[in-house]
Amino acid sequence: MVAVAEAPTATPTVDLAGLDQDQLVAMYRTMVRIRRFEERLKGLFMEARLYGSVHLYVGQEAVATGVCAALRDDDLITSTHRGHGHCLAKGMEMRGMMAELMGKATGYCKGKGGSMHIADLDLGVLGANGIVGAGLPIATGAALGNRQLGSDRVTASFFGDGGANQGAFHEAINLAAVLKLPVVFICENNQFAQFQRVTEDTSVKDIAVRADSYDIPGHIVDGQDVLAVYRTISDAVARARSGGGPSLVECKTYRWEGHFVGDQEVYRTREEVRAQYVHDPIRRFQERLVAAGIMTDAEAELIDTAAREEVEDALQYAEESPLPDESLIFTDIFTEE
Repeated sequence: MVAVAEAPTATPTVDLAGLDQDQLVAMYRTMVRIRRFEERLKGLFMEARLYGSVHLYVGQEAVATGVCAALRDDDLITSTHRGHGHCLAKGMEMRGMMAELMGKATGYCKGKGGSMHIADLDLGVLGANGIVGAGLPIATGAALGNRQLGSDRVTASFFGDGGANQGAFHEAINLAAVLKLPVVFICENNQFAQFQRVTEDTSVKDIAVRADSYDIPGHIVDGQDVLAVYRTISDAVARARSGGGPSLVECKTYRWEGHFVGDQEVYRTREEVRAQYVHDPIRRFQERLVAAGIMTDAEAELIDTAAREEVEDALQYAEESPLPDESLIFTDIFTEE
């Protein structure tokens, strides 16, 4: 049976998921940092200052933030080709990310991975992935590894609605369900798989109903509501950590930008996109925090200013960083461990 998370009534006494002021403001700051980083990347890509393709996360900030806020620092995530938001929410720094996107030696992967392969194993970021749906079996494998090691770490696997139609989706969830592995599968249903609307390539209205096929919990949540995401993922993580097995959580969201920077977006109208702005997850969260007396509009403006300054600092750092030496081309391929 699929559970649908209901958003609370937006009043000054609204449920804030049991989080204190510092936690709530930190979540808001994360969402703003993701938005400003992505917006700057768009301009840099159009100026041909980045290497490789770039897939922006604008509009989906509540999902990455809500999920990662529900994880412990030592928990793991697998990401996607649209992974900058996941990386920032899990704790990666803008400087190293910007340097990676600009192909510099100071990047997280020494400039060799770029946007679609950025990773930081020390932070539990097992990597973005250019292959649609490829993070799911990696997440299942990581969860199995932690089980074998006697660790209670949980793995959260991000994937899109397009990834839910890959064979790896079914294989990974089936094995995780059979072995009751500590993993949470998070579908970011942003309504489009590359250039095709989800209703045109998916046979079910809600991807979460597929959880029934594997006898695991399925949840549908408003992906534009960071606290709704946080509450649902927190329950799924607790279940996984206690040995209850995996869950499938579908976050209904919407990407404001094209599949990649430069996408002509012939599959939708600008009017459709603009209509989604009313559901802006950052604005919605700001209004809720202000109404609850957690934050003022002036304080929100300061957070925004700080995020913009952080992005520019990261850009300057990346521009001043050296390119990787040719001797590094064959490193980081094998491990001795």
